[in-house]
Amino acid sequence: MGSSVSLGEGCDIAAGATVGHEYGSDTQPPVIGDEATIRAGTIVYDDVAIGNRFNTGHNAVIRELTEIGDDVLVGTNTVIDGRTSIGSGVSLQTGVYIPSHTTIGDDVFIGPHAVLTNDPLPIREAVDLVGPTIEDHVSIGGNATILPDVTIGKGSFVAAGAVVTKDVPPNTLAIGVPAVHKQLPPELDSPNQIR
Repeated sequence: MGSSVSLGEGCDIAAGATVGHEYGSDTQPPVIGDEATIRAGTIVYDDVAIGNRFNTGHNAVIRELTEIGDDVLVGTNTVIDGRTSIGSGVSLQTGVYIPSHTTIGDDVFIGPHAVLTNDPLPIREAVDLVGPTIEDHVSIGGNATILPDVTIGKGSFVAAGAVVTKDVPPNTLAIGVPAVHKQLPPELDSPNQIR
């Protein structure tokens, strides 16, 4: 851990974690709030700002220019590829991939091995990268795939394995490949209870 990293009170940084990975000559050390737990193998780049009660699994990667709120879990082998904003009360489970230029709201759950994308034409054409926008209280099931520049509306639920190719309206169930929109069943029609 770099000597100039700004850590809040009560943080537990495991041996073997890297907090303050310099990726250029003019980077700034990360700022991490109170009561963080960062497990072995995790790498937090410079130019990252993280709130209170942050937790990681093992081998997570949080790249540069990422802002993370309070009460966030970044699971084992999850990658946040930088230039991303993540709200408070977010739970990213094992193996989640968050590309650059993504926005995630508050109280969001993203299940194991879900993949968000930001390039509509990978290595075919030079285009601006635009990640998805995940609004507050969204749940995304395991192994779901969210395509670039898609907005998942507040309170929506993306089923496991779904491939979301277009915007999902608020309070909607997205299910299937490609995902179709259905009314939320009563048991899913409530806010996430993450915190």
